[in-house]
Amino acid sequence: MLGTLSVLSLLSALSALPAAAQPAHRDDHRAAPPPRQVTAEETRTDLYLRSVRDRPAALRDFFRQLPKGGDLHNHLSGAVSTEYLIELAAQDGLCVETATLTAVVPPCRTGTRPAADARTDRAFHDALLRAWSMEGFPPDRNGHDHFFDTFGRFGEVTWRHRGKLLAEVADTAVRNNQFYLETMVTPASDGAKALAARVGWDADLAALHRKLLAGGGLDRLVAEARKEADDGDAEFGAAERCGRPDARPGCGLTVRWISQASRGSAPERVFTQLALGLRLAEADPRFVAVNLVQPEDWDSSLRDYSLQMRMVGYLRTQYPKAHVTLHAGELWPGLVKPEDLRFHIREAVDVARTERVGHGVDLVHEDDWRRTARTMAARRVAVEVPLSSNAQILGVKGADHPFTTYRRYGVPVVLATDDPGVSRIDISHEYQYAAAAYGLRYPELKDLARASLEYGFLPGASLWQTVPTARGYHPVTACRAERPGLPVRGAACRHLLAGSAKARFEWRQEVAFAAFERTHSRSSR
Repeated sequence: MLGTLSVLSLLSALSALPAAAQPAHRDDHRAAPPPRQVTAEETRTDLYLRSVRDRPAALRDFFRQLPKGGDLHNHLSGAVSTEYLIELAAQDGLCVETATLTAVVPPCRTGTRPAADARTDRAFHDALLRAWSMEGFPPDRNGHDHFFDTFGRFGEVTWRHRGKLLAEVADTAVRNNQFYLETMVTPASDGAKALAARVGWDADLAALHRKLLAGGGLDRLVAEARKEADDGDAEFGAAERCGRPDARPGCGLTVRWISQASRGSAPERVFTQLALGLRLAEADPRFVAVNLVQPEDWDSSLRDYSLQMRMVGYLRTQYPKAHVTLHAGELWPGLVKPEDLRFHIREAVDVARTERVGHGVDLVHEDDWRRTARTMAARRVAVEVPLSSNAQILGVKGADHPFTTYRRYGVPVVLATDDPGVSRIDISHEYQYAAAAYGLRYPELKDLARASLEYGFLPGASLWQTVPTARGYHPVTACRAERPGLPVRGAACRHLLAGSAKARFEWRQEVAFAAFERTHSRSSR
C-alpha cells in the first residue's frame, strides 16, 4: 500500500514538472505554462508507468491501453498495413513490375508478375514489404525519397477500396483505445482534374471560383464525392459486419474525412480541389476540412506555396463553416534552400488562417518564429506531431524536434500517426516514443490525449474551460461536480453532453481515464 506521505510527496514532485524534458531551443524570455495539479490516481498511475519502463511487454501494454482520444493527422492510403495492401493486390488480380515493384493493372506482361505470387513466395512478399513501407530501411540513411515513393508503388491498390482500407485502419485505432479518427482522402479526383482543365487558370481567385461554380460544375463534383463516400460506407459496413452480432471493433469508431488537395499540381487543379473540399465540408457532415498534401519540398510546391496560402485564405471567406488544417514546415536545413525555411508556418497561420498545422518541424528556422509560436498559442492553433514520420522523412528527432518548444510556448500539441502503415507504427508507439524521448510523465501523456479531442473538428461546445493548454483541463461549470464513471446527475451537464458531440467524446475519454487509472493505481501499490 502506497502511504499518504509518499503520495503527497510525489504529487508535489509531479506538479513541479516542466512542460517537457530538455527543450530543443531555449528562450529565457518565455516561461512554460503553469503546471496543473495532479491527482493521487494520476500519481499512482505514473508510479506504475515508471515501474514497468524496463519491462517491454508491460510497457507496450500500458501504452496500448492508455485512452488516446483521436488521431487527427492520418492519410488513409498510408495508414493501412502493408501486409493487407499486398493481400488486396492479390485479391484484385493486380500485377507487379519486377524492376520497380510497382502494382499495375493486369494482364501480367513481360517484366511483371502476379501480386498473388506473394502469397507463396516469401522472398517476393518481403521485397514488396520493403518497397511499400519503411520496413528494413536503414535508420542511418535519409528516408525521404523512399517514404514518398511508396505511395506510387502501391497506389493502384489503394484507390479501389476506400471502405476496406478504412475497416482495417478503424480496427487498429479501436485496438489502441482511440474513439475518433480524421483521415485524409482525395474526393472526386478525376472529376476535379477535368473541371480544372476545362476552366483553366485565373489569377483573380474570386473570378476563378465563379467559373468553378458556373453551370453547377463544382456542385456536380460535390455530388460525385458524396456518392464515393456512400460507396465507401457500404464497403466499410460489409467488411466490418456492422449491425451484426459478429461486428468487428471498427464499427464503433467515429470517422470524419479531410479532403486532400495535391500541392504539386497545377494551380487551377489545387484551387479546384480546395474549393471542392470546403464546399463538401459544408454540404456533408462526414467531411470536415481540407489539407494540402505531397512533399512540401518539391520544386512546384515551393514555387506555389504562397499562392496556395492565398487560395486557402480566400476560400475560407467563402466557406466559413468548413475547417482547415495544413501541412506546413515539413522541411529541414539541407532539404531546401535557407530562404525556403523562413515563412511556411507563418503564412499557413497568418495568410491561410489554418486551425491546425501538420508537422511544423522547421519552426525555429523561420523568421520571427517566436511571434508565430505566440500567435498559434493565442489563437489555439494546434500542431499535429507524428514523431516517427518526422524521424524517417527528415531525420529530425529528439532535441532537434521543436516538440518541447511548442509546448513551452503554450501551443497545443497533438500526437498523430501520419502514415502508420508506411512507417510500421501505431498511435500507441507514438505515445511511448514521446514519453521516452521527452521524459513525459503520465499526467502529461493524459493531457496530450485530451488535446486530440479538444482540437479535433468535432461539432459542439467543449467539456473544458477556455484555453486548457495554458490553464489546465478544468471542466466547465455545468460539469464540474460530476465524476467520470458515475451517472451524470446535473441537468446542465446532461444538456451539454446531449447537445455537443465534442463534449460527449471528451466525457467518454474521462470515463476511460478513470477506469484506466483505477486499474493501474492498484497495480502500483
